[in-house]
Amino acid sequence: MPFLLRVELPDVPGSLGKVASAIGEAGGDIEAIEIVEHRADGTAVDDVLLETSAMPDTIVSACNALDGVRVVWISRYNAGGNLFLDLEAVEELTANPAGALDRLVDLLPPTFRADWGVRLRRNGNGSTAVLHGTAAAPESLDWFEIARASHVESPDENNVLAAAPLIQDEIIVIGRRGGPELLDSEVARLGHLTALAVSIAKNA
Repeated sequence: MPFLLRVELPDVPGSLGKVASAIGEAGGDIEAIEIVEHRADGTAVDDVLLETSAMPDTIVSACNALDGVRVVWISRYNAGGNLFLDLEAVEELTANPAGALDRLVDLLPPTFRADWGVRLRRNGNGSTAVLHGTAAAPESLDWFEIARASHVESPDENNVLAAAPLIQDEIIVIGRRGGPELLDSEVARLGHLTALAVSIAKNA
């Protein structure tokens, strides 16, 4: 069964190896690791995709027992079954420039380990319309007034959201149900990928 583990650990050589060993000893088989953030306080945040038949609590306890290591979040992972890196996302976008904006929305869940993504338009009368959304996306959303990629407030307690400007009167929004919080580095990546998608679409 695939799980996604987000873990904070000391940003020093050997730390990730200790975490990997602890996961293995607890019955987990690591499929992929992505560094999410390097922090000024000397810690790093990594996402670990793993397969395990053990209870998730066993994996969490094994990691938390290590010095300086803290599991932020663990959850079943169904968004494509692998970590979808930014470079792969860009290759997907350039494969069909005319459809790059909608394809970006489709790629948001696996790229950011989110549950859904939408392309939202603000109409002249102040209403909004979802132009394109992934399967789990809400059918409607209020507009978010943003100038750049930002954390935005969720209308409910079940989602954490971020949004980025797309083209005039359009934004994209991504949501995670139940966390973890979208880190500043992830929001910055969202802005970067969105800008690339707009550039690709304009050159179609």
